[in-house]
Amino acid sequence: MTAPGKIAVNSPMTFQDAPRLCAAGIACFIRDGSPLMVVDCAGVTQADSSGLAVLIEWRRWAHQQGRHLKFVNLPAQVSAIAHLSEVSEVLADSVA
Repeated sequence: MTAPGKIAVNSPMTFQDAPRLCAAGIACFIRDGSPLMVVDCAGVTQADSSGLAVLIEWRRWAHQQGRHLKFVNLPAQVSAIAHLSEVSEVLADSVA
């Protein structure tokens, strides 16, 4: 966490990192407790489809908790995979 309501991802988002990263992100969201969390992915050094799966899981978890996530600085690889998979809207800011 970089500040209340803000989390920075500073690691790879790949298959081998996904389980640890997913759990660590949810732990940060729980610890912070903010209704809106901004997830900054500028520090992601490498990403693949597992990174996209982590972001989707975080969004699903937040929705179940009545909370919102806003993703910023998504890696180009994740955005491209989301577009090809037709799930880009899942990553879009859904805060009303």
